[in-house]
Amino acid sequence: MLGTGAWQWLAGHVRPRIKRLAVVIGLSLTATSMALAQPYMTKILIDGGLLAGDMGVIAAVCGIMLGLGLFAIALDGATRWIYLHLSAGVLFDMREEVYRHLQRLSPAWHGRADGGDVMARLDGDVAEVQRFAVDSVLSLISAVFALVGTVVAMLLLSPQLTLLAFTFLPLQALAVKLLRPLVERQTRKVRERSAGITGFLFDTLRTMKFVQSFGAEDREASRLRSLSTDYLRDMARLQMINFATASGPGFLGRLATALVFLAGGWLVVEGQESVGTLIAFSAYLSRASGPVMSMLGLYVAVQRAKVSLTRVRELLDIAPAVRDPESPAALPADAVGRIEFQAVSFAYPGGGPVLRSASCVIPPGAKVGLVGPSGAGKTTLIDLLHRHFDPDAGTILLDGVDLRTLSLQALRRRVAVIAQEAVVVRGTVAENIAYARPGATREEVERAADQAQLTALLAGLPDGLDTPLMAGGGSLSGGERQRLALARALLLDPLVLVLDEPASALDRITAAAVMAQADALFADRTRIVISHHPEPLGSLDMMLELRDGALVPREAEAWLASP
Repeated sequence: MLGTGAWQWLAGHVRPRIKRLAVVIGLSLTATSMALAQPYMTKILIDGGLLAGDMGVIAAVCGIMLGLGLFAIALDGATRWIYLHLSAGVLFDMREEVYRHLQRLSPAWHGRADGGDVMARLDGDVAEVQRFAVDSVLSLISAVFALVGTVVAMLLLSPQLTLLAFTFLPLQALAVKLLRPLVERQTRKVRERSAGITGFLFDTLRTMKFVQSFGAEDREASRLRSLSTDYLRDMARLQMINFATASGPGFLGRLATALVFLAGGWLVVEGQESVGTLIAFSAYLSRASGPVMSMLGLYVAVQRAKVSLTRVRELLDIAPAVRDPESPAALPADAVGRIEFQAVSFAYPGGGPVLRSASCVIPPGAKVGLVGPSGAGKTTLIDLLHRHFDPDAGTILLDGVDLRTLSLQALRRRVAVIAQEAVVVRGTVAENIAYARPGATREEVERAADQAQLTALLAGLPDGLDTPLMAGGGSLSGGERQRLALARALLLDPLVLVLDEPASALDRITAAAVMAQADALFADRTRIVISHHPEPLGSLDMMLELRDGALVPREAEAWLASP
């Protein structure tokens, strides 16, 4: 059940553009007013011109109609231009807000989330909500204005025919109301089916090499066919429900029209109404059906929008694991990268404790090896240091400052993490290196690339630093991606560098070269190197083992000899 907060959120994106919306509404109502004048002018043309044999009236009415037609074309062009920018602005702002919220959610949430479903909500559902937010207002106001104007004109022409024309309106409204729950349920099913297809494509295209390696192409294509069949079945049901919501009331409207022509024809034959009046009235009646169906359709559109708005709000209602402090503290001007874990405990929601009162002090400029078996909590400890989560108990200090009092951006500028699979984003090599510092000069980027020993790679690329890379960097070797990450970290100029399993995907020679580079480039920085084994770590100032949730100082030789 949607609360008032969801609708207020929706209105909040329309409110800043209320002036532009008012202009669009004004232009739309002007166009509607001109359209309302057409049938009455037809009456004058027939009764005062054709039947009276007055060419002057005929010429004048035709001239006015032509002028109004040209003005309507200009009006329609202006309306479309303003409406485009209005609706696009609402859509882009909504999507950006949802995207920014997703940026604040933890890596653990993103790891659990169905990427395809998130994409479907961010794209299709946000677009559906935007269409309702803008189109429904325009449609409702235009429909009400057109209906009122049409009814007034019809009453002026023939009160008795007007009463007959709207005889079945209550039945039309009742039919739509009865079908409303079906529309809402089926719309949700279709949205979920669409998200399922998006998720399937999102997942399998990312792992196509894996699919190919097991000869599973036909199997995955069959899964896609099955998902598409289910989607088609539910979409067909939705289309038939929508057809029923339109055809039932539409038939009642056509029945009323037939009765009007029957009664109106009798009045003309009896001489109680003119031919021009009946033709004009029938034109107004035809125009009245549009606003009536629009207003009935809005009732159904509300249900579709509720489904999409619920799906969008479900994302926005997910609370971020961490938030920026209202008044962030600052690191000391002489910060050197001293880290202190004070009785840190942490457990993921629904899981057992990962860390139990873990404590240690890492001196500034020290190179520390962090070892332990898979699942011991090594990456969790770094996620706490990078403040993707906050400890359930205890404190983490950087140069004596509690991480929770630092702004997230300030912290993550001073603590750089190079992951096991170095990330490559879509863009040029230079843009990838400067990702952490977009304002870096060309000279700084070139210097970082040279220091990270990317010279040989750049020499073999067609445009050097300006060579475009695809997301994931599939054209680069593991060692090249790691050196790219080192160059990126150099531009960031951190106090602390974390290397999370930097050698796991590399051969021993490449791994040794990358670690030697990191040692040379960041010799005066605090370094934490995570590994399952101590061999790739090189010389260390200290080694810490994560065991049973605690940080235990160890000697490399003793750790190797332990069972």
